[in-house]
Amino acid sequence: MNVEILENLQLIKESARDFAESYIRPHVMEWDEVSHFPTELFHRMGHYGFMGVLVPEHYGGAGLGYQEYITVIEEISQVCGSIGLSVAAHNSLCTNHILSFANEEQKHHYLPKLASGEWIGAWGLTEPNTGSDAGRMKCVAERDGDYYVINGSKNFITHGASGDVAVLIVRTGELLDSHGMSAFIIEQGTPGFHAGKKENKLGMRASETAEMIFDSCRVHKSQMIGEEGEGFIQSMKILDGGRISIAALSLGIAKGAYLASVKYSKERQQFGQAISNFQAISFKLADMATKIEASELLVRKAGALKDEGQNVTKLSAMAKYFASEAAVEISTDAIQIHGGYGYIKDFPVEKFYRDAKLCTIGEGTSEIQKLVISREILKGR
Repeated sequence: MNVEILENLQLIKESARDFAESYIRPHVMEWDEVSHFPTELFHRMGHYGFMGVLVPEHYGGAGLGYQEYITVIEEISQVCGSIGLSVAAHNSLCTNHILSFANEEQKHHYLPKLASGEWIGAWGLTEPNTGSDAGRMKCVAERDGDYYVINGSKNFITHGASGDVAVLIVRTGELLDSHGMSAFIIEQGTPGFHAGKKENKLGMRASETAEMIFDSCRVHKSQMIGEEGEGFIQSMKILDGGRISIAALSLGIAKGAYLASVKYSKERQQFGQAISNFQAISFKLADMATKIEASELLVRKAGALKDEGQNVTKLSAMAKYFASEAAVEISTDAIQIHGGYGYIKDFPVEKFYRDAKLCTIGEGTSEIQKLVISREILKGR
């Protein structure tokens, strides 16, 4: 990277860090305890450009690239993984789907609201019976003149209840046909569309996860993104970028757990000295630091390829797989370094521990990432 890019990244890093310290850290456990999704915080983040990082300026966004986006997610996630997750889902899924595949009329209508934080976005692919196996989705849209009538449900949807607008992928063709799914933009308040159960989760508790239910929901054909049958193909491309987001989220959580562990190990005294002096502890810190460096290199490389417009399927899957598993390992070691104090909520590492696990599941499990990676490396061999 040249000096100008590095200086710009440093300014963004400081801005995101200051925001997280001022507006997020004081409320982290309060929001976590009651599973409160702080919508007002996301409206505020819009003023800082964090809700439309990748959106060009002529659509009201910050007009930045993936290196800047990774930096924002990472810094926020060092303080609270829940907020980092919601920022990632808003930017890389809902907003980026519209940015990447919608027509100009749709972009000019929705992107300024999403990029400014006036509206919060959701993205619906997963269903109760179909997670990784999206081809068997049962949420169906049937054509009725100039409208489509949608019936079914989506679950595990970030901002499924509070989102002002959702990009929804539904079946418009035959079961198991990758060209039998289509994407629609649906606004909150559309008749026949309402939120269902809000999930009570292990971690990421301040990031809302809810069911979306569609009961004879009529959507005009003008709300379709692209052409009929393109929804699944669009979604796979969106998930390539989304995996970079989860990798950045994992990196932030890992760094948060690591920094807390370094600090604690220098302060905690046992047998007349700081526990950081004990090889058992210092070797754990060495492993944590090495995994973080490796994660960051993968995440940054995937981001660079994305900015260059290259195929990132393999690299984004590698980054997401490695960084998410590393975050779980690092947060586990952080608990161990803290001992009994790591198990109580007065110290931050127990939350990093709970939040990290989601990163190995959301936007494709670790097993799916290995499937994607192996398919990519074996192509043409």
